[in-house]
Amino acid sequence: MDPQSPPVRQWRVPREVPVIKAVGALALVALGLVFAAGDPVRPALAGLAAAGLLGWALRDVVAPVRLAVDPEGLTVLRGFAGRRRLPWDAVEAIRLDRRARRGITAETLEIDAGESLHLFGRRDLDAPLDEVAAALTEARPAR
Repeated sequence: MDPQSPPVRQWRVPREVPVIKAVGALALVALGLVFAAGDPVRPALAGLAAAGLLGWALRDVVAPVRLAVDPEGLTVLRGFAGRRRLPWDAVEAIRLDRRARRGITAETLEIDAGESLHLFGRRDLDAPLDEVAAALTEARPAR
């Protein structure tokens, strides 16, 4: 990377999110035990739900960076904790999708890479999605 090119920018899961998920998993186990009343199914279901939540929290710890941009392209999370490199020529579109329903507006950042579509929410990137979309558009070389 030459000295004139902009630096790499990254967007990550907020640091408190994995902690909240882990606490939620512990609460599920505790509630499963409290409301078991001699029933082995309730604690087992609570344990399974807690394991899923802990796995989700582990992903946030192992791969906190969900999106990165540099002059050559984008890097996105793939699978549980893998990375996928998208050169700029593979990126067809960067869109911010806003949908209002029942008084709630949901936003999704969409990165269309032809054969794949990458979707990010506010909680994935810990930044306003319109700002992320603007930063990606600015970093993208002119076609």
